[in-house]
Amino acid sequence: MLSNRIGIVLVTALAPAIWGTTYLVTTEFLPPDRPLLAGVVRALPAGLLLVALTRRLPRGVWWWRASVLGALNIGAFFALLFVAAYRLPGGVAATLGALQPLLVAGLAAGLLGERLTLRTTLAALAGVAGVSLLVLRADARLDGLGVAAAVGGAVVMATGVVLSKRWTSPAPLLATTGWQLVAGGLLLLPVALLVEGPPPATLSAANLAGYGYLAIVGAALAYTLWFRGIRALSPTGVTFLGLLSPLVATALGWLALGQELTPAQVLGGLVVLAALVVAQTSRRARPRRPVAGRVAVSGTSQRASSIN
Repeated sequence: MLSNRIGIVLVTALAPAIWGTTYLVTTEFLPPDRPLLAGVVRALPAGLLLVALTRRLPRGVWWWRASVLGALNIGAFFALLFVAAYRLPGGVAATLGALQPLLVAGLAAGLLGERLTLRTTLAALAGVAGVSLLVLRADARLDGLGVAAAVGGAVVMATGVVLSKRWTSPAPLLATTGWQLVAGGLLLLPVALLVEGPPPATLSAANLAGYGYLAIVGAALAYTLWFRGIRALSPTGVTFLGLLSPLVATALGWLALGQELTPAQVLGGLVVLAALVVAQTSRRARPRRPVAGRVAVSGTSQRASSIN
């Protein structure tokens, strides 16, 4: 049983590790200053492909649930990430985004009945500290709207993760992943056209390869693994794995782009890894006793049925 859980954790960790390659792919392969277009191309074609492969459409309440989850996990999250990236230094945006495990832990306590333990709280704070050491610079400047967008992005993604655990889909994993990607992509499409205008008239082979990687690997594969992890594990534990994204992005910048790696960044990376280990080895949260008129649902007891 333990080895099976470790395997699920490792497979789920591939998703944020893949997302950590997005910066490298974007800077080296995609047209400049088109992050919203990249978000649309990343989500919409991948979602349509998964829906076509599974040939399953939402039924009943899952029309609006898939729309809500797609907006939270993908559409609104990408849009807020875009605002934060343009108005804040990357290190500030990533540090604020690292608040997500703490937010998920709090939401899971309220909506799923998971216990918010001191160990989880300290691990989440350590994760924020580790990411700040990894990516934050001393001369970073703050912008009110950018900070609000970064925090908002963490909040909507955290809410999407917890609701994904709370709402159980009867459809196959690939189908529900496809629904969310389509919903998120359709929400993002008019925003991209309004802000960035129509797509470039010509795209190079490198551009097409970059977009193809983001759609197939960065969306279809990565989100399927991510949502599978949410189905099988505690949402708080899964969200801690998201700290791997800035870690992988920093490592790739050092390995592939020749960027300098400082002792503080090395320390930050070690702190992030320690927070991940603590979060994954902590005791599974037990559900609180249901209060009158309400049934508390444990996020960890729904392993076989909950899905993002």
